[in-house]
Amino acid sequence: MNIFVAGHKGMVGRSIVRALKARPDISILTAEKDSVNLLDQQAVMNYFSKNKIDQVYLAAAKVGGINSNISYPGQFLYENLAIQSNVIHGAHSCDVNKLMFFGSSCIYPVNSPQPICEDSLLKGPLEPTNEPYAIAKISGIKLCESYRNQYGRDYRCIMPTNLYGPFDNFDLANCHVIPALFERFHNAVKRGSDVVVLWGSGTPLREFLYVDDLAAAAIHLHNIEPNIYRQRLPSSVFHVNVGTGRECTISEVANKIAAITGFMGKIQFDSKMPDGAPRKLLDVSLAKSLGWEHQTGLSDGLNRTYAWYLQNRSKDIVPSAQ
Repeated sequence: MNIFVAGHKGMVGRSIVRALKARPDISILTAEKDSVNLLDQQAVMNYFSKNKIDQVYLAAAKVGGINSNISYPGQFLYENLAIQSNVIHGAHSCDVNKLMFFGSSCIYPVNSPQPICEDSLLKGPLEPTNEPYAIAKISGIKLCESYRNQYGRDYRCIMPTNLYGPFDNFDLANCHVIPALFERFHNAVKRGSDVVVLWGSGTPLREFLYVDDLAAAAIHLHNIEPNIYRQRLPSSVFHVNVGTGRECTISEVANKIAAITGFMGKIQFDSKMPDGAPRKLLDVSLAKSLGWEHQTGLSDGLNRTYAWYLQNRSKDIVPSAQ
């Protein structure tokens, strides 16, 4: 079986590749950016035409934290629309019948009832700071659903909660909350700082999933027999939430990461900066009914992530980041 992992250099893509390598019956196909630009429709079509592909994991995306989403809304909307449209249509055009698309929990309305069920999609306004990214991901879901309805394709969608783990993006200019916290606290320890100032109030509630648990979920859900898969999904639902079903405040996760990195100073929150959604917890009962449940607790996952960070990302002297 030939499986194409789009976005294999990202955190999610790398985790999928690691998981698939354990299976001797699979040949993993990947495409370097300088050889196949996923923003280029013809390049993507040529790649599918030249390779015999049986399944696709579409993990390629332009991603970032609140600051990046606010600063580059046009890029987040255009690039994600282009990447997913090119890959999904390329797969269909070359008769690839199985595809797994990775979305994001930001697709849900900002004031969704908690925990958020799959059928909350399109039932209210989105959180403003990442609306362009969310709209692109919603479009990807609807494209997969439309190709299933019109052409009978077995295209599926998975909606992960906030992810973290090895090969995350630790660039403070555009990373998500957990890598940003690791970078800030690690750097503060290196510099001998006694205060770390963080964005927002620290009160928003978030759910965090270790990336290898997501990869396991995606492979499990992708390989459920099609008739069983459709029978177990409610008629109004096309995608499946994947998370832990557990939440904590940003302040709580900041204190966990401070302890892991050895930071003993004071944590201050700048409430003038944006918080994002006040709460975002996914209802993962559907995923559990399909036979998947997360395996990695938050403390264990954070310790694994910092161990990877120390081996791959730490610097002796780190200048103060603005």
